[in-house]
Amino acid sequence: MKKFFYFFAVIFSLCYADATAQQICYSVKQIWSNGSHCAFTSIERFKGRYYCTFREGATHIFDSQGNAEGKVRILASDDGEKWESVAFIGKAGFDLRDPKLSVTPEGKLMVIIGGSIYRNRKLEGCVPHVVFSEDGKTFSEPQPIELDKKMHTGHDWLWRITWYDGVGYGVSYSKASNNEIVTHLMKTNDGIKYTLVKSFNHDGYPNEATVRFLPDGRMAIMLRRDQGDCKAMWGLSHAPYTDWEWRKMEFRLGGPDFIVLDDDHLVAGGRTNYVPSASKTTIFTGKNSGRFEEVITLPSGGDTSYPGFLIVGNELWVSYYSTHETKNASIYLAKIPLDLFKR
Repeated sequence: MKKFFYFFAVIFSLCYADATAQQICYSVKQIWSNGSHCAFTSIERFKGRYYCTFREGATHIFDSQGNAEGKVRILASDDGEKWESVAFIGKAGFDLRDPKLSVTPEGKLMVIIGGSIYRNRKLEGCVPHVVFSEDGKTFSEPQPIELDKKMHTGHDWLWRITWYDGVGYGVSYSKASNNEIVTHLMKTNDGIKYTLVKSFNHDGYPNEATVRFLPDGRMAIMLRRDQGDCKAMWGLSHAPYTDWEWRKMEFRLGGPDFIVLDDDHLVAGGRTNYVPSASKTTIFTGKNSGRFEEVITLPSGGDTSYPGFLIVGNELWVSYYSTHETKNASIYLAKIPLDLFKR
C-alpha cells in the first residue's frame, strides 16, 4: 500500500535580506517523517515527476540489536507538495546508504547506493549497488556494480554519478592495504560497469565527492576530507580529465553537493560545524575558481545535511535531512528563488 504524506501548511516561511535591505522569501517543508531515522537525500526530475530518495533505518547506523540493515525509500510527487512512497528497497545483510539519483542517457531512473556490511558492529566491507526504473513506479532489485579490478578492494564506495555526453562519472573511495583512503575518478556507459579515469592522492581522509560539469566542458569535483584541517578540496580538469588542478576550500563540508547555475554562479551545500556541537545544513554561492561564501543556513540541527539540488523554474529545490524537530531525522524540502544566488 502506498503511503501519502501531505502537509497543508508551510512549516517555515523565511526571508533573506541582503545589504540593500531587499528581501527574498523561501519556504521549507517537512516532506517525510515516520519515526525512523531518514537521512542522506537526493532529488531528481524524471518523466514529469519529482523524486526524492534517502536511507531509512532505526538510527544513523545500528538498530537496538546491533544490526545495520538500512533500506532505501523513494518518494515521488507531481508538484513538490504532496509526496508518495513508490519504493522501499532493502537487501539482507547490507546497510544500504546514501542513495543518489540520476537519469541515464537511455532514459532510466538510476539509483547508486552504498552497501555496507557489518558484523558485530564492525564494518567489514562496502559494496556499491545500483537500481534502475523505466517508469518511476517499478524498480529493479539492487545489484552490485562492477568496479575496475585495479582498484576494487571490497571496501569501496561510489558516491554519486553525473552524466555528461552519454558517459557517467563519479568518484569512488576505497580503503587501501595500509588503511589509507584512496580516491578514483570512474566512468561508466551503463551504470553497472566502471573503469578508471584517474586516481588521486589526497591526504586528510578524502571520501564523499560530487562531480559536475561547467558550461565550458570542464569537470569540477568537490571532495570531503575528515582528518587534518578537514577542509574540502576543489578540483578542475579539461577532458579527458586526467590532468587536475586542486585547491583547498576555506571550510569543511559533510555530504557535499553543488550545482552549476551558469558561467558565473555555482551553489553548494552540506553539513557545517562552525559550532562543533551544533551542526547545520548550509548553502553557499560561489565561482568556478572554488571560492564560496555562505548564503543561507537552513532550519536544521543535530544529525543533518546531505542536500540534493534541483532547478525547477526560477527556484532551487534543496532536499536535506535534520533532527532539529524530531528525535530521529526527518526529510525536508526547501524552495529558494534563484535570484538569491545571482547577486
